[in-house]
Amino acid sequence: MNTLHRTATLVLMGLAFAAAAQTPASTAPAAATPATEESVTNSALNAPLFYQLLLGEINVRAGEPGTGYSLILDAARKQKDPELYRRAVDVALQARSGEAALTAARAWSQELPGSQEANRFVLQILLALNRVAETGPVLQSILQASSVTDRNDTINAIPQTYGRVTDKALAASVVREALAPSLKQPFHAAAAWTTVGRMELAQDQLPQALASAREGHVIDPASPYPALLALELMERGQGDAETLVRQQLQASHSATAGDSAVALAYARILLDLQRDNEARAQLQTLTTRQPEQAEPWLLLASLQVQDNTLPAATASLQKYMVLARQAGDERSARGLTQAYLLMAQIAEKQKDFAGASAWLDRIENAEDIMAAQMRRASLLARQGQMPQARALLRNQPERRPEDARLKLVAEAQLLRDFKAWQQSYEVYSEAAARFPTDTDLIYDQAMMAEKAGKLADMEKLLRQLIAAKPDHHHAYNALGYSLAERNMRLPEAKQLIEKAVALAPGDAYIQDSLGWVEFRMGNTVRALEILQAAYGKRPDPEIAAHLGEVLWVRGQREQALKIWREGLLLSSDNETLQGTLKRLQVKP
Repeated sequence: MNTLHRTATLVLMGLAFAAAAQTPASTAPAAATPATEESVTNSALNAPLFYQLLLGEINVRAGEPGTGYSLILDAARKQKDPELYRRAVDVALQARSGEAALTAARAWSQELPGSQEANRFVLQILLALNRVAETGPVLQSILQASSVTDRNDTINAIPQTYGRVTDKALAASVVREALAPSLKQPFHAAAAWTTVGRMELAQDQLPQALASAREGHVIDPASPYPALLALELMERGQGDAETLVRQQLQASHSATAGDSAVALAYARILLDLQRDNEARAQLQTLTTRQPEQAEPWLLLASLQVQDNTLPAATASLQKYMVLARQAGDERSARGLTQAYLLMAQIAEKQKDFAGASAWLDRIENAEDIMAAQMRRASLLARQGQMPQARALLRNQPERRPEDARLKLVAEAQLLRDFKAWQQSYEVYSEAAARFPTDTDLIYDQAMMAEKAGKLADMEKLLRQLIAAKPDHHHAYNALGYSLAERNMRLPEAKQLIEKAVALAPGDAYIQDSLGWVEFRMGNTVRALEILQAAYGKRPDPEIAAHLGEVLWVRGQREQALKIWREGLLLSSDNETLQGTLKRLQVKP
């Protein structure tokens, strides 16, 4: 007798022995049952069915999943048991038999038509088998069976469910057809149109995705779903999507998680776009409306540190740290590290080096130790101990492959911050030599070459970078601006900067470069127009320096002085602005 049958027989004999040992109910004396004893519901599993399942499991473990699957599926059909159906699906999937898994899942769905889990298995297996066209009716069944309160969550999950499908157009068509009823239902239309838009976004159909977001927004202006899609479109360069976001924020006055997610994501995008004033306004509104939400306090504090409003930054960080400690999750732990670094930076700005070091001592996360060491190195350098600061960074252990690069960049940035241009250039050169395919290092090396007076090296490196990465707009801009600043090869400088503008049309700094080269070429009217637009988009001391000079040359002295004063308020020690005022002998 083989092992499989011997094991099964022993189990069956055990069952038979147990049954024989029981006293028949007709002859057994009645036993008193305590009133408090809970009733026991016995399983409907009888000995033959148990034996069948046992054989099925033994076959699966013995390397015969096909036989085991058949036995378990047959038992599931007999019992109409969802657990047995799920086991049959699992066995088929483990055996990498998608068709068998689909058969079991469909049998489950047909036998238990109200089972959402069965339908979800059918949908997922069909997608795994790339039978996208067959998923429409299943998706409709899932949507119809979901409750009104849960349906929007189900709708919002659809794009991720179809995310790995290769035929994006077919997937979008199937989903839109399945969502047809929801697109007309006021409570679900915003979520449904947003999902349609996300399916279009997956095909890079950005205008169509924006149109879908607008459809959902019109039906429910306060819904966060179309606004969240619009934010993604903003990140993809669809500037028109911002209007929808602003309208949603105006329409919604609630403090729901969805609405705060829109406001917070919008603030983050504004920060990425260097629109700090607007980001600050969003964060201040958010912290007023929902003071118990932690993350906005941290973002607001980072802006306040940048603006040098240190008391306000300290208050924001203290509020954040209380909320983060109460949350106690992993995300909050990482946020606390950022808060400690910002507190250390504030103490450093206030010349409280001991206090700054104490804040750094609180950092425990190993992944953030490098950031703390960079701040420690800055503290040492500010106390006149630059060699010790560099040694601190150099001696930092390399836990990950990228730590070697991070250490070199940290050292170069430290030297740059203290205007040790030549030494910073040498460290960047070392980093670029160790990581020759890293275009960011080549760019940083080129920028330090210019600071160190190595203009030929700078141009060589930037041209090398452009050849390696033709869409690197910063490289075109840097080379063009450098030529314009030195009043050299101005037509070539303009051509380079215009290429940068074409690659990044929304970048205020590149527009500043274009305005400056127009000024150098004598086109003051055009220069003024461009620089005013750039300064309106991004108030910056360097742009203020250029705009003020164009106004000054054109005889608009009062306006020039006003712009320069604003620039000094933004940064009183900006080199470009200070150099402009000194050259023109102006005291604003």
